[in-house]
Amino acid sequence: MISPLAAAALLPFALFIGFWVSFSDLKFMRIPNQASLVMLAVWLLVGLLVVPFKLWALGLGLGVAVLVVTFVMNAAGLIGGGDAKFAAAMAPAFIHADLARLSMIYVACSLGAFAAHRLLKAIPPFRKATPDWKSWTHPGFPFGTTLSATLIFYLLALVLPLF
Repeated sequence: MISPLAAAALLPFALFIGFWVSFSDLKFMRIPNQASLVMLAVWLLVGLLVVPFKLWALGLGLGVAVLVVTFVMNAAGLIGGGDAKFAAAMAPAFIHADLARLSMIYVACSLGAFAAHRLLKAIPPFRKATPDWKSWTHPGFPFGTTLSATLIFYLLALVLPLF
């Protein structure tokens, strides 16, 4: 697991990239390749400075493994290509994570993102303020919101260990 100091160093970048990914996925139902590349660059540069080298390199390996698995999932039609690339780019931050904690965060973020999306979709003033968001009418769910929130709340949990 990365240290609280490393999590604190990665968190500002994760917040910015997470909001970018979430907004883009909500509005366009696309996660920009640039967002995934920036997330990877953050691990390559900031991670190298704040994470022990062996753990940093294992994180890269985890990212490659996640990329392979999520591309198979994409080929099977289970997830979008942007989701696959962003999941792989953020995966290094989860190296040696407590899987129970990470799973709890992931499930809470999935349920929260889905409920918030459906609730906001049903509020006429919000829909009127965001009429061009493709996620309102698209049959799929903008999963970038779940991925981003999982990364952000995981890093927050390392910095502020409340659970």
